[in-house]
Amino acid sequence: MRLRRALTLGAAVLASVGGLLVGPAPAQAARAVTLAATIKLSNCSASLVRYPNSASTDRAMMLTNGHCYEGGFIAAGQVLQNRSSSRSGTLLNSSGGSLGTVRADRVLYATMTGTDVTLYRLTSTYSTLQSRYGVAALTLSSTRAAAGTSMSIPSSYWRRIWNCKIDTFVDTLREDQWTWHDSIRYDTACDTIHGTSGSPIVDGTTGRIIGINNTGNDDGEMCTLNNPCEVAADGTTRAYQGQSYGEQTYWFTTCLNGSRTIDLTVPGCLLTKP
Repeated sequence: MRLRRALTLGAAVLASVGGLLVGPAPAQAARAVTLAATIKLSNCSASLVRYPNSASTDRAMMLTNGHCYEGGFIAAGQVLQNRSSSRSGTLLNSSGGSLGTVRADRVLYATMTGTDVTLYRLTSTYSTLQSRYGVAALTLSSTRAAAGTSMSIPSSYWRRIWNCKIDTFVDTLREDQWTWHDSIRYDTACDTIHGTSGSPIVDGTTGRIIGINNTGNDDGEMCTLNNPCEVAADGTTRAYQGQSYGEQTYWFTTCLNGSRTIDLTVPGCLLTKP
């Protein structure tokens, strides 16, 4: 368990400042989360994912953090869509064994603003990967999780799984130049480390992805790189050394059109717009 220490500063001190950690719906019963369908990248963790309404003939998708994008950190306020990519990773089985290489040909959506995500389109379909490796993609939840939800964070990079609960949600989380909203704050059992960036946050009951692991406060500093701070409505900031966080992923499902394509003009779309 990592040390948790509260620090407080006024908003004025931070005028010039803002940690990055570099199938069908199942039955509603507790289930053991494994490393199956996670993907090891060169610098981060990732996972094989699908929308709730994805078809087996659709191109498969890979989810990781925006700060894991192969082009480096994405500037605050920037959104990337439909960019060519040649990113590859190693698909893992339930015990963390390597099954084979999966490759992307396109970045469907990426940002480090509002949330911290990169969603890739792979060169293979879901049915092809299922047939070849016997692995089914993890499903993105279409609903926001609740505080107290039991969850697991399977990291392909470390081939390790963290288990804990959602402590609460943080309306505004700031780190260096980046700001995230409705961030997921873990209880102290999920003291994630560098390399777990991009790991899916999996609901322990439904088995669906309810968020993506992305940061933690390393040194107790306030709003600096690798030291995120929580910003209250009045501008007061607090940092908790050792505290880890994740970002929302159900936002993807609010932006899909009838073709299961991300369309930022869909009414109610929550993803950050350019």
